[in-house]
Amino acid sequence: MNEEDDIFNGLGIEVSLKERDDFLKIKETLTRIGVSSRKEKKLYQSCHILHKRGRYVILHFKELFELDGLKSDVSDEDIARRNTIVGLLEQWDLLDVLEEDDALEPKLSLAKMKIIPFKEKGEWELIPKYHIGKKK
Repeated sequence: MNEEDDIFNGLGIEVSLKERDDFLKIKETLTRIGVSSRKEKKLYQSCHILHKRGRYVILHFKELFELDGLKSDVSDEDIARRNTIVGLLEQWDLLDVLEEDDALEPKLSLAKMKIIPFKEKGEWELIPKYHIGKKK
């Protein structure tokens, strides 16, 4: 792949959507997947979907900091969490992964993340760690 094709700087997992409105479904679903607080009903969103030049990628929020040229400490566990989340979205038939089969390795145990059912969304404080399109 040449540099012009690598609009995501080698970050994230590139995907294609099944239907046009799946972008919003995936964006909403990702708000309900992440790491939860042990004491309070707070969920910290792990991943985001980014649309750029007609292409889509799922990134861990720390990868978004890197894409913005900021320092970031993306860990192996962060990447494993992202891979697991992308795998779930694919299992739920919301997207197709456009990467090699081994791109979703390693994976993380589902016990190390929280998935809030849509019907319970109102009971939780959903907290993104990154805000796409907002300048600080």
